[in-house]
Amino acid sequence: MTRLPSCVRRCQPSVLLPGLLQAQPVSSYAWTQELTKLCQQRHFIMEDDSGYGPLGTELRNNLAELWWRSVVSLREQVFGINTLHQQRPAAAATSTPIGLIDKNALHTILHDSQLNKEEMAKSIESLLHNQIGLRTSLLQGALEHYVPSLALLNRKLPFGLAEMGTCYRPIHAQEPNGNVKTGESFMASLVWFCSPRTSAQWLEYWLRQRMLWWRKFAVSPSDFSSSELQNADGNREVRIQYNFSGGTETLETLCSLGDEVLVSRCVGSKAKLQVLKLHPSLTPVKVALDMGRGPTNELRQVCEGLLQELLERAISVWPGYLETASISMEQQLVRYDEMGVLFTIMVNDVTLENGIAQLRNRDTSIREMMHISEISSFLTKYITAERRM
Repeated sequence: MTRLPSCVRRCQPSVLLPGLLQAQPVSSYAWTQELTKLCQQRHFIMEDDSGYGPLGTELRNNLAELWWRSVVSLREQVFGINTLHQQRPAAAATSTPIGLIDKNALHTILHDSQLNKEEMAKSIESLLHNQIGLRTSLLQGALEHYVPSLALLNRKLPFGLAEMGTCYRPIHAQEPNGNVKTGESFMASLVWFCSPRTSAQWLEYWLRQRMLWWRKFAVSPSDFSSSELQNADGNREVRIQYNFSGGTETLETLCSLGDEVLVSRCVGSKAKLQVLKLHPSLTPVKVALDMGRGPTNELRQVCEGLLQELLERAISVWPGYLETASISMEQQLVRYDEMGVLFTIMVNDVTLENGIAQLRNRDTSIREMMHISEISSFLTKYITAERRM
């Protein structure tokens, strides 16, 4: 089965601001009311929940600026995006419970005397199907940007996409008319794309980074804690929590989403590529070894050493680094795909500096960075596991 990159998603809402106060236990209700009253008196938030006051706006901007600097500006592998609040009708039909409907169009349907009940129902269903949806999270935007971002980065993992913005949610208010209000939340989200085999390590990495970041702002850093659980989809989820005077609150959630969220978006994306997808046990050449820019003699020595190491593990190798014809790397990769080669290893001047090489998977075309000392072991485990299936 084709493996796609895993997503490690971090989603951090602003805390103690309008629309984000979660339901409190009875014991903390008084504390929440007192804090809310203080924030209203000092114009952090408005009394009618209409938004932020001057101090609240500045507080939120400061928090957002510090988050963005920590997660995006100071990191080479994280990139900022900005997606629309609205979703296309096809996406909205499956991903959001909140939509925008043309009131005039609905009024016309309901007051059209020439329509019978069945025709009216079909017209309303069509109107609902074509409604514009409002996003309830920032995840969908990152997933939409995954494929073009991957191409921009020359198909190299890992990398992250970060965004801040307003999301919407239905609020079922206890009102006589039964109206459903639309709540707003200002969210900050990082979606981290990585190899499935390293997703657990990356989740631990981001948990440590985020705990360190939060503790910088706390009077009592020891009041921070984390709790782990499995969410409704069976994915691993970690919550960063703080013990306020009125009780423990979740400030941030980290979740390992696996590759399921990407599978549906990548189906058919390689229809024009000619790839001989032989089973790993059947393909005659398991690995192609090639080299890019850099000192030719030194790179060839690295390739020869890696070649011998792979052959000793009974892994068949195509010595592409011996190719004398002038051909681009992309053309070489097309050739290897047509040969059914499982992995392509690319060494270059970076390999000479720090030992890092590129490892490209035939089935996903993803290029992963890996130290040359780990490549032989990884390929052996991969091929052995495939043979047992």
